[in-house]
This record gives sequence, structure tokens and C-alpha cells, in this order.
Amino acid sequence: MSDTLIPSNPSDVMVIRDVTPNVVTLSVPFLRFNRIPVGGRGTIVRLSSGALAVFSPVALTPEVKAKLVALGNNLRYIIAPDIEHHIFVSEWKTAFPTAVLIGVDGLPEKRSAQNDPKIGKETFDVVFKADTKRTTSISAEFDHDFDYEYVDAHANKELVFLYKPDRVLIQADLIFNLPATEQYSRVPEKDRPIPGFLARQFIGLQTTQGDVKGLKRVIWYAFSRSNRPSFNESIKRINAWDIKIIVPCHGDVIEEGAKEAFEKVFDWHINGRK
Repeated sequence: MSDTLIPSNPSDVMVIRDVTPNVVTLSVPFLRFNRIPVGGRGTIVRLSSGALAVFSPVALTPEVKAKLVALGNNLRYIIAPDIEHHIFVSEWKTAFPTAVLIGVDGLPEKRSAQNDPKIGKETFDVVFKADTKRTTSISAEFDHDFDYEYVDAHANKELVFLYKPDRVLIQADLIFNLPATEQYSRVPEKDRPIPGFLARQFIGLQTTQGDVKGLKRVIWYAFSRSNRPSFNESIKRINAWDIKIIVPCHGDVIEEGAKEAFEKVFDWHINGRK
């Protein structure tokens, strides 16, 4: 059940931070497989029109509600950017019933099949699919500010966005950047998990620091193997964007050398494996 995956006290541990004047991150602790501290992160973006969009929504705490009010409280878009980051969609849709709900192929069916009190049966307004992704659009208002690419060849079916005014790449599981330092920064020291051997190995494989050989192998052999030509095409499209900052759901935001980090991680998919 979802209640085993999320913090019981989100107001106490969430870090709300302005990455830019228009991009706000909501960072929380999260244990994958109940043992690996990967952290979680939602992102709120204020569009040029004044409308707000939330990506990978996390708990809608009083503090988050206050931040939304400060940003204008005009929440028009709720985005579940892959088949994993959707637990809080219902909470946000209930609070903002007129918001456009956006997801990926298979997610509505997955949610409908789950018997979980946090996961409702909301209808998705826009669903990205592999065969129609080049003709699928969200709205003129949204498209004015965002480029987006549906990486359907990724194992988790990733929707990746570039908020063009601030050059911020927003994504879910395409890139991890562990350890999750910010996401655990408000957790009392005594309550922070101590990673065991396997967790340390996972963290070492999911970082953009160093030569990233492990991460490159994980993406090449695991996440892109179903259709590598399609995956490569998507990565090359994303790499053509003007990226300054990368906001991952798991691990720290990359605020320096983000484009270089992207090209390092996806070198084999951009330039071919040598």
C-alpha cells in the first residue's frame, strides 16, 4: 500500500525551495524497497501565463498550499511523468478539480486496478502513447513554455520536460543523482537510515559524480534495452535542448554543469557505444 512508501509526517521533513523564481521543489525522504534512501521530489512551475503546473506531486501539506497561494494558486496542470510517480495525483486533483491531468500509457489502467485509499479513479485528460507522441500536445499555454519528450522506450515510460524560460529539465526516473542529501536534510540525524551493503552499491550506481560507468551500464543494459534505437532518438532530442538545471525525483538537483552531466551519463546513447 502507498502508506508504506511515503513519510508519515511530510510537513516536518519536506524541504520547499525556490530553485528559480518560477521553479519550486518539494523534497521529501523516501526509501526504495524499504531500505534504499533515494528520496522523492515534486516540482511546481509557474508558467509565463501565471498558471501553475505540478510534476510528480508529493503530499499537499499546509506549507505546500501556502506556497501555491504565494505563486497565485492557479494550478492548471497535474503531471504524473511516468508509471511510478502518481500516488498523490488524487489528492491534488481533489483540491484542484479543473486541473488538466497528464500521464503516460498504462498508468490509468494501473491506477484503476489498485485497491489503495490514496489512489482514485480519475480520468486522465492527456495520455502520451508511443505511436502518437509526436502529435500529442497539452495546450497552447503549456506548450509556449515547455518542450517535452515521451521516452516510451524507458522501462518506466518517462515524460521529460524542459521549462524553457529558466532552462530547467524536469524528470522522474530518467536520471538519479544520489545520494539524496537535500531530501533527508530535515530528518533528525537519529532517524536517518544507514544504508547497508546493497543500498550503498545502488547509490554508487545512481550518481552523476565521477566517471558514471555504473550508471551508464544500468541505463544501457536495463532501462533502454527494450527498444534502444527509440531510446537513443529520445535522448538525442532532449540533448538538443538548452539545459541549465536538472531536477530529478531521486537525489540532489543538478545546478552546476547540468548539460555536461546529461551528456556524460548518456554518452553511449548520443555518440554510440565505443
